[in-house]
Amino acid sequence: MEKIYKREDYLSKIRNFYNDNMIKVITGIRRCGKSYLLKSIIEELKSKGINEKDIIYIELDKREYKSIKTATQLEKTIDSFISDNDFKYLFIDEVQNVQGFEPVVNSYREEGNFSIFLTGSNSYLLSGELITKLTGRYIEIEMLPLNFYEYIDMKKFLGKSINPNIYNEFEEFVRDGGFPGSLNYDNHADKMLYTENVIKQIFQKDIKNHKKIKDVDLFEVIQKFVINNFGSIISIGSIYDYLTVTKKINIDRRTIKNYIEVLENAKIIYPCDLFDLKSKQVLNGEKKYYLADLSIYFALNTDNRINYGPVLENILYSYLKCKNYSLSVGKIGTLECDFIARKDTDKYFYIQVSKNIDDDKTREREYKPFYEIKALYPRYLFVLDLILQENVDGINNVNIVDFIYNKEDLK
Repeated sequence: MEKIYKREDYLSKIRNFYNDNMIKVITGIRRCGKSYLLKSIIEELKSKGINEKDIIYIELDKREYKSIKTATQLEKTIDSFISDNDFKYLFIDEVQNVQGFEPVVNSYREEGNFSIFLTGSNSYLLSGELITKLTGRYIEIEMLPLNFYEYIDMKKFLGKSINPNIYNEFEEFVRDGGFPGSLNYDNHADKMLYTENVIKQIFQKDIKNHKKIKDVDLFEVIQKFVINNFGSIISIGSIYDYLTVTKKINIDRRTIKNYIEVLENAKIIYPCDLFDLKSKQVLNGEKKYYLADLSIYFALNTDNRINYGPVLENILYSYLKCKNYSLSVGKIGTLECDFIARKDTDKYFYIQVSKNIDDDKTREREYKPFYEIKALYPRYLFVLDLILQENVDGINNVNIVDFIYNKEDLK
């Protein structure tokens, strides 16, 4: 029997919807673990006494189902599993393989006797077409590759050796990334080869044939620029200047915008808006972009040095996003607060991230935005230092490795 590592943070998001007729759409970058989340849900249902005959699981990438290409074929396949009127749990993996699947899925939802779970190509499911064609209620559960806690926990689950120095494991995690499949390999070169192949699959299956991409070479230039500048404030204008001035490429700003949207829809990058703390408004134009997984950067670049500023931001961004925090970048005049994190409707946290605060200049730079923020919400400075500075003026100094490894929340 296949061993399945259960990712509790995502199961907890979807568990309350197991038995209703809302369509559950699971999205995330290719190979982040969407199929295994479906299998985890199926295991939970069986453990709760759900009969196997009431669970319909169709993996459209598997050989036995690869011939299903039309809505009629999909409907006939689903119906072949139904022998009574009992409530059914319908799981369809890689649903975009079936042209015109939406009316079929809708029809089963409208019967009210099905709980439906879907995964599929992000470039299709998040392009707006899903919203238009899947009428009625649905929820999206968005997955990311493994965070640091899950990385260690899954290594234990698989019986892999764990370095007793957790900080060495953290540095390995930064370079190797969190794609679950990479943990099947034991050395860095094999893990990077796996990740490079994942990126190629994303490009071939989720991106290359996208209707918005007219110039593949140009798209790759823009993709590399955004990936190489993760964690930096960029805009359509700054990319336009780079392409037209530095690369001498003639391009329309709308094309840049379209290509950025393709990267977002494929879940390679995640936008983080800038929020002006004085006007209380989102600033249009400029954003930061974070990577679904840091191994994307290291797999596409020969320079293997770690720039800890954006790297630590990216790791914290992914972890907090997984924990259901909404995130934006705070602007206070010329100052920047790395993150404003919101949980629920009224819990806010202000966050700075730095490798260390060993000298006065760095300490002043990291603390200064906190002193300019008037709202009385908790403030956190996340650092990589093992020896933490004392908390000053109510600012919580926290080791980022320990915080994530111990599955902590902001308080």
